[in-house]
Amino acid sequence: MTGRVTLVGGGPGREDLLTVGAVRALGSADVVLYDRLAPHARLAELAPDADLVDVGKQPGHHALPQEEIEALLVAHALAGRHVVRLKGGDPYVFGRGGEEVLACHRAGVPVEVLPGVTSAVSVPGAAGIPLTHRGISRLFTVVSGHAPLSDEELRHLAGLGGTIVVLMGVNTLPQLAAGLARHGMRGSMPVAIVERGFRCDQRTTIADLSGIVSAAGLAGVASPAVIVVGEVVRLAHDGDRTAAELMERAAGFAAVAT
Repeated sequence: MTGRVTLVGGGPGREDLLTVGAVRALGSADVVLYDRLAPHARLAELAPDADLVDVGKQPGHHALPQEEIEALLVAHALAGRHVVRLKGGDPYVFGRGGEEVLACHRAGVPVEVLPGVTSAVSVPGAAGIPLTHRGISRLFTVVSGHAPLSDEELRHLAGLGGTIVVLMGVNTLPQLAAGLARHGMRGSMPVAIVERGFRCDQRTTIADLSGIVSAAGLAGVASPAVIVVGEVVRLAHDGDRTAAELMERAAGFAAVAT
């Protein structure tokens, strides 16, 4: 009999942010292939009857290439096992979940995707930064910083407004900051880098666009980290008071425009 594959979003790394569906899937798993940033400290308890396989990826080093991970998923499922692919965040937000689903479809393996809490939203929230706020930001854009953005992408981002969230962007931060400034984003735009979200050693570094690269270097910022660019970053410091000031400023701009 053919088994099945369940792609599970494990959230930002804290076990109590796993969904009920994720816990149920782990409890019935025969094999769990888990990532470095997935909540795996107590996997032996959550998946007591499963073989646990670390396929975690680190910057510059992959324990297994993506193609081999997909081959493992299919092989275990074709052998009749329930395979859980446990990922950090959400499988469909820079998690290569789509590729793994396609691999299962090509092999005729049943596959289900259980969404998870993405770090793009949750980690800024853990640092007190809302991605949207009435009168300040009514949109946010999530981008991958794994590779430098093209000049056209940077121009587009700089003109969008709202909040920009960058995942996997520590190494490309200099190109990001320079590109946004080159395409018209003002140097005083606040930027936050939230490292190790939801861990006991979570840390936030805040500076403006013109100084964030230097601040990150002085602080020794390292992955994993989420970068947030936008006025909402100011709310991490002063909360309601800053929100009121920003909303008054926005209302003034609107009055001038009309």
